[in-house]
Amino acid sequence: MENDSIVNEVANVIKDDTAIENMADAVHRIASTPFSEWFPELIKTYIVPLGIKIAIAVVVLLLGRWLIKLLKKGLGRMMERRKADPSLSTFLMSLVSALLTFFLILAIIGILGINTSSLVALLASAGLAIGMALSGTLQNFAGGVMIMLFKPFRVGDFISAQGYEGFVSEIQIFNTHLLTTDNKSVILPNGALSTGTMTVFSKQETRRVDWVFSIAYGDDYDHAKTVLKRLCDSDKRIMKTPEVFIELLKLNDSSVDITVRAWVSTADYWGVYFSLNERVYKTFAAEGLNIPFPQMDVHVKS
Repeated sequence: MENDSIVNEVANVIKDDTAIENMADAVHRIASTPFSEWFPELIKTYIVPLGIKIAIAVVVLLLGRWLIKLLKKGLGRMMERRKADPSLSTFLMSLVSALLTFFLILAIIGILGINTSSLVALLASAGLAIGMALSGTLQNFAGGVMIMLFKPFRVGDFISAQGYEGFVSEIQIFNTHLLTTDNKSVILPNGALSTGTMTVFSKQETRRVDWVFSIAYGDDYDHAKTVLKRLCDSDKRIMKTPEVFIELLKLNDSSVDITVRAWVSTADYWGVYFSLNERVYKTFAAEGLNIPFPQMDVHVKS
């Protein structure tokens, strides 16, 4: 059929990017041929196969996403059965999801008939530019790998970093999630975490609690020291070894400052800290010890 040759000729012209000058001829022939003759053949030869490819690509996309979710759940159950580190579990699941999604996209591109080798070559040639544009993202990825290798902290640790404090709730490829004590979620980039300074409060099993209590000038220092020692000894959460340290810290402008240092289990830190503050405030008054406030003596000479 004549319209067959027209469609084929148009296709050949489109494929041959060096024959742009023949395009005008092909367009003129199509314009001079009745629409009812060449359009059905165009649908049969190109549009229908393309529609089939698109339909298959959609099915593969939906099936692939379902399989990725299934694999992530299976990986999560396996890590849970083996009692793997939660930090490693979240990181691996995030990494596996990203890699599988990338391969799924490549498969869909291949189904649509796009030359994947050309696409890979294009991505490789643009790799330098992409790397420069995404330098921060790549740094965060490298930081995530460093965190997983050296494990400066784990999920559940209480840390202070980048001006934030909280419990580590999740470690992902690019970011680490903190849950603050007032239930706010903070997302920190892994790059900054891996290169910056941080404090891990829950790394050790024990911590030292420090207090500074003040008495007024004229109060009995030895009696105050005895009261503080009795209060510390009565709290079973305070360790006997190392021994509680109680000494005069400073002769301040309006007070005599006494420092108290005691060792406790890390989990008991804040409970012991607040408890002793309250007990000292109530006990000092009963023992005749005064907690001073800033004051100034003014001498007037007539």
